This record gives sequence, structure tokens and C-alpha cells, in this order.
Amino acid sequence: MDNLSHDILIIGGGLAGLRAATAAANEGLSVGLVSKVYPMRSHTVSAEGGAAAVVRDDTGDSLQLHFEDTVKGSDFIADQNVVEFFVHEAPNELIQLEHWGCPWSREPDGTVSVRAFGGMSVNRTMFAADKSGFHMLHAMFQTTLRFDRVHRYDEYFVTKLLIEDGTCKGVVAIDMRTGEFRMFTAKATILATGGCGRLWAFTTNAFINTGDGLGIAYRAGAPLSDMEFPQYHPTGLPGTGILITEAARGEGGYLINKDGDRFLKDYVPTRMELGPRDIISRAMMQEFEAGRGIQGHFGEYLHLDLRHLGEAKINQKLPFVRELAENYVGIDPVHEPIPVRPVVHYMMGGVRCDIDGQTPIPGLYACGECAQEGLNGGNRLGSNSLTECLVFGNRTGRVASQYAKGINMPGGASLESQANDEERRVTTRFIEANGNERVGLIRTELQMAMERNVGVYRTREGLEQAAKDIRELQERFKRVRLDDKSKVFNTELTAALELENMLDIAETVVAPAILREESRGSQARRDFPDRDDKNFLAHSLMFKTPDGPRVEWQESVIEWPGAILKEMVPVARAY
Repeated sequence: MDNLSHDILIIGGGLAGLRAATAAANEGLSVGLVSKVYPMRSHTVSAEGGAAAVVRDDTGDSLQLHFEDTVKGSDFIADQNVVEFFVHEAPNELIQLEHWGCPWSREPDGTVSVRAFGGMSVNRTMFAADKSGFHMLHAMFQTTLRFDRVHRYDEYFVTKLLIEDGTCKGVVAIDMRTGEFRMFTAKATILATGGCGRLWAFTTNAFINTGDGLGIAYRAGAPLSDMEFPQYHPTGLPGTGILITEAARGEGGYLINKDGDRFLKDYVPTRMELGPRDIISRAMMQEFEAGRGIQGHFGEYLHLDLRHLGEAKINQKLPFVRELAENYVGIDPVHEPIPVRPVVHYMMGGVRCDIDGQTPIPGLYACGECAQEGLNGGNRLGSNSLTECLVFGNRTGRVASQYAKGINMPGGASLESQANDEERRVTTRFIEANGNERVGLIRTELQMAMERNVGVYRTREGLEQAAKDIRELQERFKRVRLDDKSKVFNTELTAALELENMLDIAETVVAPAILREESRGSQARRDFPDRDDKNFLAHSLMFKTPDGPRVEWQESVIEWPGAILKEMVPVARAY
């Protein structure tokens, strides 16, 4: 088996991975960037609304306000030392990205534009029309092309971390174009593989978002954290799950029920459409339950009304929203309201790491949506995620580089043996297997099980049924059969490997959701409707065992040495 060696190995070619690659390349190191898709097809490209940072001083904004909005939005389980670092670094990263070519929208006087976003005290979200992720990713990708030290391996699927003496020393991956296995060795490995929204049937996430980095880290012994907190976005298109950006409400759009009523006045009266995502999603579900939803082919929905904004503003600020509505539901938002309903959008949880991206496994780091460094808690504040990719991609890339400079390049018979064992495992387990179960059917049943019982509202009974369903699906997966035995672009094999990750990760969502007997952020328990700071002001940690996830708890950081901003004591979360 070929062995490809680099100082730093980055798994994932989205915004966080590219930012980490640039940081490591600036340190003079050789960087291997492994991605299962061409980088400009990474899910970052789908982000629409913008990125948050305190960049204007004429709006009444401040670092303290951004800090408070983020901590409050997290329902007080964000690690406040991490939030402080984030808000300080955010402006630097967005300014740097402009220097690298990101075309931020501007006012007529040349001032950078900022728009309102849910849960924010003031307008602080920078944007590039409503294709912010596309332009940010494009600028970042072009920047990495300047570095000869960044070596890209597009369309490689990573199946295993190589661990020796408790330390991560690389990965095993399949070259999807040839079907050949490759061993990558590195002094430090950074996971930047994005989220796992495809665990649910109705999601804004791309088909590639199957939690691959989470799965390989979990099986290697790294804990996953806060996985019980998937974020529902209030405005997805029924049927497809395609996102209608929060910017549509930030620019003044209304959410209305079947009676034409702006119902959010009864739920978040001081913020209305600009309340946090978890609260608005629950409000929409309550409207459905009260019979005020609108019946459609894909179930109930409500209306997002932009008509009062006028054609000129929609074309200037929300052109992509108009395009999506016209193409996917046949509606022109200039003349008709858009049908919307809550949809799985983002994972607050991920591989547990510290502020440097360091996981408990030496040599293994994580950044971006696949990481849980303590920023998002129970509910991510809208427009923090793109900035998070930049801030922690940069820091993780630099810290991993310093670690790499102090050690020798790994290699040897032990790692080669592990890589060969992994090739045999995948070949025997999938290519040569002759079972009677189908990948597509199991995947669909998993997604429906998550939809039924791990949604906006939950109960112990429903969560325990989901856990039972997942265990049964895991047993059936052992009997899976592939029809495609070829090597070149074997998409059925890729789907099977993705499903392996999804089944493992699904357990880590359900297990802590059962034990967290409270409602906090995106975890809304009908049987435990109140928040319980005495017992659950903490992050969940899931460790893989033969009997399923072992759940531990780690207290959230509220006070920390060297604090500059004023910490926040948990209080009732009201808007």
C-alpha cells in the first residue's frame, strides 16, 4: 500500500479545513488536504446569510454584546473562555478574508454592510448578498492555491485513523477514482469534516454530511460531545429541506400562520422573527399543534412573507432566495409568501476538543462543525458558524503546526499493518459480503426513526424507541450486501461506509438526550420542560464501548483566569 506523508494532514476541504491548511502552510509545513469532494463542493458553499463579527462602531455593537448574545443563545452551556476568544478574533478573520478577495456587500458610502440575525442584539452579520458561504469558500480556496506546500487529495474517502501508542499518526483512505487504498502518515491530523445532518430525513445538509470525521474519531476512542443538540432552522422548504436563509427575516420578512397572523408576538414579543432558532422552531411546532398550520403535499407548513420588502430590495439583498423559491416551489416571493417549516440544519455537538482544537488523543485535532470546542452549547447563534470555521481553523492549524515541529515523521511496520488490516476489513465486510440487507433501505429507516422521535420535541418514551430502532438497524447492517463490486467510483461502497458512520453517531445523539432530563437549547423534553442548571450545566461526553455509548459529563466554563469580558451567570433565557 502506498504511504503518503505530510507534516500536517487535514481531513475535509470546507472553510475550516482550508483555513487550517493556510495557517499550517504559513508555518512552512507540508500539508496534505484530503477531501471526499472537490473543495468547492464542500457544504460551506451552501451557507447563505453571513458571518458575525464586531466590525462597525456606529451600530452600538461591542465585543461584550457579541459575547453575551452567544452565551445566552447557547442557553448558558457554552464555555465562556472560548466565546471570549472567539469574539475577539472574529473581526480579524473577516477582515483578513476580505484581503483574500471575499466581496462583502457594502453600503453606498463604501461601509461594509451588516444585517440583523436571530438572537443578536444589534446588526453585526457581514454578508455577500445571500451567497455568503459560496463567496467565502471561493476566496479561501483560491488563497490555498498560492501555496505549493498544500497538496490536495480530492475524492478520497477516509475510513480509519491510525493510532499507535495512543497517538494519532495518520489515516487510511480510499482513492474513489481508482478504488485503491492509501495510507497517509502525518505528525498531526486535523478533522474538518463538517456535520451529520443526514441522520435526519428532512435537512438543509448536503448528501455528503454524514458525519465521517465524527465516526472515525469515535471508533478511535475520542469522545463526542453535546450530540443531543442538533439545531433546527425555522425556514426550510417543505419536501426538499432547502434552506431559506435567516437573512430573509433579517431583512424584514414576516412569519405568518394560516390566519395571516404574525404569531411570534405570542412567543418572542421583543424579537419576533429575529428570535433564536430553537425558540422560533418550537413556536412553529406549537402553531401546527394548535391547528394554525397550512396543509400541503409534504405536510404542514407556515408562510414566510417577503412581499412588503419590494422587488428591488429582494433582488439586491436576497436574490438567491428568490431563485430557490422559484425553482423549487414555483413561487415568486415578490408576489407570494414562501412555504416553510423547521428543518435540521447544524450540529452543535462534535468531537470534543479544547480551545486549540486538541482532542484527548495526542496528534488529533478538530475544527469547524465537526468539532465541539465549547462555543455553541445548546443552540448556536445564527451567523456565528462561518466565523467559527475561520477563527478555530486558523488557531487549530497554527497549534497543530507547533506540535508537528517538535516530533519526527511517523512510520513503520505497525502503521502499515493497521492500514492493510483496514483494507481487508472493508473488502471482507462490504465488497465480498453476501447478505440480504440494502444500504438505501437501512439509511432511510434510520432517517425516519430520527425524524419520528429525535425532533424538535422529545420524550423519554420516544427517545428509548429511537435507541431500540438504531440497535436493530445496526444488527441489520451487519448483513448488508453490495451489488457493485467494482473499484472505480463505487458509490454504493461509499454509501455503505457513510451509513456505518451514521449508525454509530446516531447512538451518540440519542443516549445523552435520554439522560439530559431537562429542556435546554435545542433539546426540548415534553416530560422535563424546565432547564436544570443544578444537574446539567455541563457538556455531555460519549465514549464508544461494545455496549453502546458511555456518557459522562463535563462542567461548562463560566469563570476563567485572565478574563477580559464580564462573565455571564446563568439566568432565565427570555427575549
